[in-house]
Amino acid sequence: MLRTDLLEQLDTPTPWDMIIIGGGATGLGCGVDAASRGYRVLLLEERDFAQGTSSRSTKLVHGGVRYLQQGNVALVMDALHERGVLLRNAPHLVSNQAFVVPDYAWWERPFYGIGLKLYDMLAGKLGFGRSRILSRAKTLNMIPNLEPTDLRGGVIYYDGQFDDARLAVTLARTMEDLGGLPVNHMGVTGLLKDDQGQVCGVEATDSLTGDIRHLRAKVVVNATGIFVDSVMRLDDAAAPPLIAPSQGIHLVLDKSFSPGDTAIMVPHTDDGRVIFLVPWHGRVLVGTTDTALDAPAAEPRPMDEEIEFLLEHAGRYLTRDPRRSDVLSVFTGIRPLIRAQGTDRTASLSRDHHLTISQSGLVTIAGGKWTTYRKMGEDTVTQAARLAGLPSHSCKTENLPLHGWMNGLDPRDHLSVYGSDIEDIRELVRHDPELGRPLHYKLPYLRAEVVWAVRREWAMTLSDVLRHRTRAIVLDAAVSMEIAPDVAAIMARELGRDAEWAEEQVRAYRELARSCLAE
Repeated sequence: MLRTDLLEQLDTPTPWDMIIIGGGATGLGCGVDAASRGYRVLLLEERDFAQGTSSRSTKLVHGGVRYLQQGNVALVMDALHERGVLLRNAPHLVSNQAFVVPDYAWWERPFYGIGLKLYDMLAGKLGFGRSRILSRAKTLNMIPNLEPTDLRGGVIYYDGQFDDARLAVTLARTMEDLGGLPVNHMGVTGLLKDDQGQVCGVEATDSLTGDIRHLRAKVVVNATGIFVDSVMRLDDAAAPPLIAPSQGIHLVLDKSFSPGDTAIMVPHTDDGRVIFLVPWHGRVLVGTTDTALDAPAAEPRPMDEEIEFLLEHAGRYLTRDPRRSDVLSVFTGIRPLIRAQGTDRTASLSRDHHLTISQSGLVTIAGGKWTTYRKMGEDTVTQAARLAGLPSHSCKTENLPLHGWMNGLDPRDHLSVYGSDIEDIRELVRHDPELGRPLHYKLPYLRAEVVWAVRREWAMTLSDVLRHRTRAIVLDAAVSMEIAPDVAAIMARELGRDAEWAEEQVRAYRELARSCLAE
């Protein structure tokens, strides 16, 4: 189903049961939950699915070792449970990843070893593997490029890894499979209210055409992540801010900096945060930072001091110190942390989710993290359905296989993220062998994936394809700029657009991609 097919279903004579604003992890989680309960649900995303924070995570499905250190056992237990649920429901998107906490002081191994045993215990039957103490030799065998000076050994534990933007696209596909309507590039610019002042719909503007629609619903959910305050102010101009935005960046390095399959977890940096060095899609991700912001931005930019912070800390733990010239890409995200009184450190603010209903009936879900997206959706839809007087249906998502469910795939095969759709992509290549050519020798992606993204995944812009359907901009920003004209030409043919459209897409994309370089 093309996006044009979705648009034809927008205007209905009867109100939607539920309209969800926001196409990130939270909104899509709500959309899948609502659709699985049989509600008529519409999801509107101003830009693309996972455009914001939801495509800029550390790519981990985890309980949060640091939250255990903070004493937030309840959050860790919920997250560990949800981690296991996601592995069961989407094995084509989630894989088991080994992490080592290196030990450079005599007290570190027993200290972290005890904490990680507790982590295992809280995970219970949904655990990914048992932690254990490692000798110095075993630690270096698992991470050959680890700094050996003063190394005593380490502790190994297991967590989940995933591709965040691909999970978001999969959730949108799952929502559609269930009868819901996910629409990207459709921004909400106003809220509709009835004679009693209750929210009864939205004013939506198509970001690609400028067309304006008035869409009615029995209940409206604000699930816009870092922008929940903006939507709350559409409802009440005096609404107090709920979010304390915090910026985090990640550096992407060549795999040669840490050639093994094991990730490194650094439990205590100079600013008290945890950072990770994680193998992902043939690269190494290094992150993250924590910088308080005055206000969120749609396209946040990395700060020089953040880049230097991560380069310095990575250099402490690797035998080869990375430099700016080694950075293939920098991606920057903003955490939607719940604001608290009396603290200036965003690292200590809550990752729990916060659900609120305004006097006019706007339901707002804020906070949380990728790992707990499903539980956030369940809680939100239950409350929204009750508020709207919808028929009571129990949550179905805990045991709901996501679109493309397929077990036994090798996560090192980049096509594994498509799950059972892999065969359809291969059929495109059989029909047109030219589509089997890689887009670039430094990237794993095929030309067929561009066609698939347009025909089946509602990709409408060059950014949609190179940022969220493939992860080209993350794996190598400079290379993604090289292939931009080729990808734009394929998209233009699929979308029926002209050369002028393709040229404008390339210009806009290259301007964006330059902000992902560490120059």
